[in-house]
Amino acid sequence: MNNSVGNAGRLLWAGLRALLALTVVCGVLYPLAVTGVAQAVFPRQANGSEITDASGKVVGSELIGQTYKDLKWFQPRPSNGLGENSVNTQYKLILSGATNRSGDNADLVKWVTDAKAAVVKDNSTADHKVKPSDVPADAVTSSGSGLDPHISPEYAKLQVNRVAEKNGLDVKQVEKLVADHTDDRILGFIGEPRVNVLQLNIALKELTNG
Repeated sequence: MNNSVGNAGRLLWAGLRALLALTVVCGVLYPLAVTGVAQAVFPRQANGSEITDASGKVVGSELIGQTYKDLKWFQPRPSNGLGENSVNTQYKLILSGATNRSGDNADLVKWVTDAKAAVVKDNSTADHKVKPSDVPADAVTSSGSGLDPHISPEYAKLQVNRVAEKNGLDVKQVEKLVADHTDDRILGFIGEPRVNVLQLNIALKELTNG
């Protein structure tokens, strides 16, 4: 009986020591080491890839999209993601994710149809009419995370005339702005050309205030 109690006690003490050791190694030392390396080697990425405006104020992250209610700004792609409820709103998702709806889902079809009609209406000006066939896929569909900060160069160019009209700028000025903020494929072959909407809008703000 005493041997059984003693063996149980030794096992419990060994388990407790293992728990404490693993807690220190995995819960304290390892996170501190990873954080230290990240801060030393990739400080900008480790701190959220923050973007600042001309005044030095942090206005967002390079990795997370934002919504812009005023049509004088370039608009991001939709952010339906997990939908809107008490904790999820567009580009303010506590939980990110895709819609998980199939291509023939009635809700998805309606979202895309409504979004295309809105894009055509919002981006048509007195001198430039947008056709439904001009609207690229990323203008009417959300990304897998629902937080994509980028749009395609095609969608950015589609918005040029509206942005120029709303800001009293020449179309050529805004076209150059888009061209200057279009990033090529990573290493020349990975992914697709893309435009970071926040960086583009910061440049637009500097242009209009300049």
